[in-house]
Amino acid sequence: MAAQPSRIVAIYPGSFDPITSGHLDLIERGSKLADRLIVAVLENRRKQSLFSVEERVEMLTEVVKPFPNVEVGWFHGLLVDYVKSRGANFILRGIRAISDYEYELQIAHMNRRLSPGVETVFLMAGEAYSFVSSQLVKEVVSLGGDVSGLVPPLVEERLKRLMAAPR
Repeated sequence: MAAQPSRIVAIYPGSFDPITSGHLDLIERGSKLADRLIVAVLENRRKQSLFSVEERVEMLTEVVKPFPNVEVGWFHGLLVDYVKSRGANFILRGIRAISDYEYELQIAHMNRRLSPGVETVFLMAGEAYSFVSSQLVKEVVSLGGDVSGLVPPLVEERLKRLMAAPR
């Protein structure tokens, strides 16, 4: 009897507030590295988010439809606990600059200390998106700037509606 091939499951965690084209690029590339990629929205109650967890999950679910092995989930608490609960083999993280690496390296080491065997795989940001962050997108939109191409069209529309709404 042939041995069952092992399934590679990766978790790509983040706030995704909002999802950017850089995130989507990483999802596309990460989906080729794993049999199943779970994009996991962090619910951080201490952080003021532009979109609710439900809205972020909804937008992500829509934009990852072209990738059949990608699913969307959400979590709060320790990432390593979520990784274990989903039976994942590794955590996927994107690196845009040296400053990202320094921060992500600390997190990766802490995750490995909390849960030996949990590995983190870093992917370099695509050149076209190496400067894009959710925070920068929110700032540009709040000042009336154009973010087309920096976020998926669905997200751009939601951002425009949100910014046009009376506060």
